Amino acid sequence: MRDVLPLEPMLTRFLRRNWRIEAEIGDLRQDVYARVYEAAQRERPILVKPFLFQVARNLIIDRLRRQSVVSLESVADFEWLNVSDDKPSSEAYVAARQELRLLQVALDELPPRCRQVVLMRKVEGLSQKEVAKRMGIAIETVENQVAKGMRLLAQALGDRRGSVTSEARRYNFFKRPRDVR
Repeated sequence: MRDVLPLEPMLTRFLRRNWRIEAEIGDLRQDVYARVYEAAQRERPILVKPFLFQVARNLIIDRLRRQSVVSLESVADFEWLNVSDDKPSSEAYVAARQELRLLQVALDELPPRCRQVVLMRKVEGLSQKEVAKRMGIAIETVENQVAKGMRLLAQALGDRRGSVTSEARRYNFFKRPRDVR
């Protein structure tokens, strides 16, 4: 955790940039720390900063997905964040690996510019302005490409996913973007 705490200001900026409800930023940050701590109990990440931001990204995606499905968070959604059980089953790993393969296939199928914008914006955590400047495109184009990419990813993953075990969801080993309409 000592490698993570110096990154707190950057993490807070990332969360503010990607989450609209300011009052929930502190809770999100604590959830990120809980997930990082849980993962570090199994294996210490080599690259702490990218790992931290990937965990934050996944948490935001999970929250957005839940919001788009139901308006109230159910008690079951909190069960998979159980920090005390650090040994996921082999089924969770298999489901997670399958989900990652599906995500990679879906990303590969995006149009090249759309894929690049989505990766820069959502994975690298760059601002719309930074992405626009690096790619030499308008900020509005970045917004449109991100929305298009997330919509296409959600559709592709929804079409291909099939059933994923609840244990895999519990450990958040998979990445699914919210359905943007």
